[in-house]
Amino acid sequence: MAFDLPWMLVAAPALGLAVLGLALVARFTRINRARRWSAALAVRARGRGRGTPFVVALAAFGAAVALAGPRWGRRVVTAESKALDLVIAMDVSRSMLAEDATPSRLGRARREASRLIHDQRGDRIGLIVFAGQSYIQAPLTIDAAALQLLIDALHPDMMSAGGTELSLALRQGRDLLLGGSEVADRVLVVFTDGETHDSLPAVLQAADVLRREGIRLIIVGEGDVDPVNIPLRTPDGAFVEFQQDADGSPVETWRRDDVLTAVADAAQGALVPAGLPDQAGAIRELVSGFKRAPQATATTIDRPAKAWIPLLAAATLLLAHMLARPATAVVGLLLLLGAGRGATAQVPRSAADSAWVRGDFRGAAERWIGQARAGVGGDTAWLNAGTAGLALGDTALARRGLERAARSVDPDIRFRALYNLGLLSLRLALADSASRAMWLDDARARYREALLLAPRDEAAKWNLELAVRLSNEGNPDAPPPPPGSGGGEAEPPPPEESGLTRSQAEAILASIAAEERETRRSGVRRNIGRDPRGRRNW
Repeated sequence: MAFDLPWMLVAAPALGLAVLGLALVARFTRINRARRWSAALAVRARGRGRGTPFVVALAAFGAAVALAGPRWGRRVVTAESKALDLVIAMDVSRSMLAEDATPSRLGRARREASRLIHDQRGDRIGLIVFAGQSYIQAPLTIDAAALQLLIDALHPDMMSAGGTELSLALRQGRDLLLGGSEVADRVLVVFTDGETHDSLPAVLQAADVLRREGIRLIIVGEGDVDPVNIPLRTPDGAFVEFQQDADGSPVETWRRDDVLTAVADAAQGALVPAGLPDQAGAIRELVSGFKRAPQATATTIDRPAKAWIPLLAAATLLLAHMLARPATAVVGLLLLLGAGRGATAQVPRSAADSAWVRGDFRGAAERWIGQARAGVGGDTAWLNAGTAGLALGDTALARRGLERAARSVDPDIRFRALYNLGLLSLRLALADSASRAMWLDDARARYREALLLAPRDEAAKWNLELAVRLSNEGNPDAPPPPPGSGGGEAEPPPPEESGLTRSQAEAILASIAAEERETRRSGVRRNIGRDPRGRRNW
């Protein structure tokens, strides 16, 4: 047995004795007052409530023991759910370092994969990385946190062989999925630019095998169709040079739509376009109708909290004592009802929330921006600040906050930010006749992206239809609905760290950074061109 607050357990007997003493003093005071009125009343007062001080003292003792946080034993929690088997195959070849996507092809693929993992919580997800070879980074698992750590660490330098062998990734994804459930649908999601260096027939053959095995293939395109160079950078982002081929010429890379389309067609799968703003949302919509298998997840909890046991004993003792005295029971029930009605008014508000309620939208926005900059408000603070700017009619403030919130991995926050961005564009279209078409195009794009996250939202559908009508007819039929305000708990600021003096730390870090840059530049130059087996290294 263990306790969260051992000192409270030591103080529990003293607290019980203190409550007993106070209750006895109250009883003697009541009897003395009754004696002053009449002897008969004193006898009645002495006969009532003899055990009340001891009952109250025992209840206080039980409450103190509960506050100590007793823990003992072991509990197995079984959760029933329906899950899908999904494997993410991530292209980490050097061509994915091209910066024709924001921040790069690989950076965008990592971001969309992270959103997909966040949105598919409860499904069994595996991870494969491939370049010149293909490796399993994670088997099918429901541990989203571990998958997120692996996604964040992906980089071409982790691969022993350069190039892009897409057929190997398709075969390994098939093997990994066939080891999962036979009831649920199997889905393989491949993030790639399509610049495969193995023969296309081998890739198409692997895709056809997926079709015959009943595995759903989703190809997610990354990059642009216009040729660009591949920048090589140090870990701190410093540019070294462009990727070169064996002849010393800069390599050009572009998205191979012909390869992506051919592979998707061979597997009878789906292709998510690179130009789609929310690729993760599109994938989620594709897999939403797939069949899921029931699964039971058992989790063992060591020393679960047992504070409810002494607390329940104390409450039961008080309730039994109260019910033994009908008049006291009625009064107690009335007090409980009164307390329940009054408790709803005691909800604390932050300074920003209070300013919003008062109608001080400017003050609320400034406080929410302060929270976001301090790292305590997160994406919710940016959403709230942007919504306040929308209420004020401050276009710059609204767009700044809502654009930041629209990059959130939380689907609810992202949807609300996109909805309000669409509303902002609608208002600008009504106010700016010169740029009306541009703002209406932006509004339609925002609402279409929002509807990928919440396809059944009536307000978003109405606003999208309104934007389409305005584009076709040039006159509004109805005003758009008002924006919604975000809300949420603020996260605590990170603790301050202590250590070396500032000058010492800066000197050490500068020395380490210089050595690391030189080491990285040397390593990058050694890896440029062809690998030892003569294949292309990008």
